[in-house]
Amino acid sequence: MEGEEFAVGCVLSIKTTLGDEFEGQIISFDRLSNILVLQEGSSSGPRRNVRLLKANFIKEFSLLRQDEDPLDVKKCFLDLNSLQAREDSAIRQAEADSERFGVGVTSDAQSLFDALSKTLPVRWDKTVIVVMNEVRVSSPYLPECVSGGTPAANERVKKVLELERKRMQTRGTSQ
Repeated sequence: MEGEEFAVGCVLSIKTTLGDEFEGQIISFDRLSNILVLQEGSSSGPRRNVRLLKANFIKEFSLLRQDEDPLDVKKCFLDLNSLQAREDSAIRQAEADSERFGVGVTSDAQSLFDALSKTLPVRWDKTVIVVMNEVRVSSPYLPECVSGGTPAANERVKKVLELERKRMQTRGTSQ
């Protein structure tokens, strides 16, 4: 692609080296990164798909036509509420995911936490595993290190720890 064909607004039919075939209108091209920004499909309506494509992944293309500027502010629509909701959701998910990793704990401790989390609500309180907001499991995370909670909850956590430790020993991940 050279010269005029890089013009914003050109509609191209593209085949990629990965086997994708699609039509898209050029929104922008960044020569430094070699990335083409394309709007796929019809430009009518408020919703549009945008594809970022590294130009060296283009196997072949043909120029279909030259259209108006796709970034005409009178015709563009961004649902900012929807974008904000997606960002908020992604941040909440990332925060929740990060809380599942113990800081300053061994890989065995993390494995035990992961095993408990499959069936019970768990969280870290520094290096202590807190199960069901009442049962606490301290290092070295043995059944005798379980404290707090109701007797039934306490026994359930001890049982899961025993079974998971046996499983870890048979896999050879524990010393």
